[in-house]
Amino acid sequence: MTEPALKLEQVEKTFGKVRAVDQVSLDVGQSEFFSLLGPSGSGKTTLLRVIAGLETPVNGTVHIGGRDVTRLPPYARGIGMVFQDFLLFPHKIVTENITFPLKMQKLSASRQKEQLDWVLALVRMEGFENRYPHQLSGGQKQRVALARGLVARPDILLLDEPLANLDLELRKEMEVEMRRFQAELEIPFIYVTHNQEEALTLSSRMAVMQNGKFEQVGAKLDLYNNPQTRFVASFLGSPNHIQGQMTKVQNDIAILDWKGLELQVPAPANARRGDEIDYFLKHERILIQPPRTRESGAGENRIKGALRDIIFKGQHSDYFVVLENGEELVGSAAVEPESLQIRSTVEVSWPAQAGDAFRTEDQ
Repeated sequence: MTEPALKLEQVEKTFGKVRAVDQVSLDVGQSEFFSLLGPSGSGKTTLLRVIAGLETPVNGTVHIGGRDVTRLPPYARGIGMVFQDFLLFPHKIVTENITFPLKMQKLSASRQKEQLDWVLALVRMEGFENRYPHQLSGGQKQRVALARGLVARPDILLLDEPLANLDLELRKEMEVEMRRFQAELEIPFIYVTHNQEEALTLSSRMAVMQNGKFEQVGAKLDLYNNPQTRFVASFLGSPNHIQGQMTKVQNDIAILDWKGLELQVPAPANARRGDEIDYFLKHERILIQPPRTRESGAGENRIKGALRDIIFKGQHSDYFVVLENGEELVGSAAVEPESLQIRSTVEVSWPAQAGDAFRTEDQ
């Protein structure tokens, strides 16, 4: 089998009594765009700093390209790094900022020029060589930061929330560009973010982190469509969160009492009558339409409600529906806002297996 570009084995990092990274193991392939996704304080940035050599683990090992680099300093690991705040030298022009890592490596002037020309073309910054950071836009500063991380042709590029300080339009542009960089270079990018949309857009695989541990690791669509834990289900996709009591189980379908409404949901493993259930239903899996006359079928949920509001978001709209029990569900659909009217009676429906259910006591 091919040696992974990055291999972590039982990595642990503590700060006093706080276990920021808790026995994490991971393999990342040579051409992967891999994201570490999680909320603030989940341990993702600490783990990235351990990979970079900016933090030393109390236990475990870090291998890059088959080498044990656990005790090596950052400059000896063959990595590049890009930070959230760019960290450009304000008194140096673009070329000086980009070639700084090459100067630290004491490369010849001709080799520095060769690497500089290559990376300037890659990030499309030709013509800006003599500008200072204050003369650049936010997107141009980010390109310079990326160029500095890539100029030494690292074995791995580590990125710590590099788009967090850009506006929405620039973020979208840079997402496309970073996928291009990674595809052209064919080296792994390890990307830290709390933004699930970024992670889903950029990644081939990803890990969702919480409390210093991996909740789930895998292909992005697998995590999105088949979350294995309550946390992953709640964190990916901005789902509706429904809590109720299970009253019956038939085959793989459970009947959930949700404040007087009966819902059909996937039966969690080992679920029994009377268990408290957390059910997560993504907005786009709900169909919203005028009421129909037929009754719900097996494996289908159909509930009437009042359309409280419609939020138009360009390519889709969010529909806020107050149900018969006073609770609210949000559905998203690529439908013109005029097709349904606020305060009208509507029907929300979805297949029972469209959501993800977990026993509350298992969390």
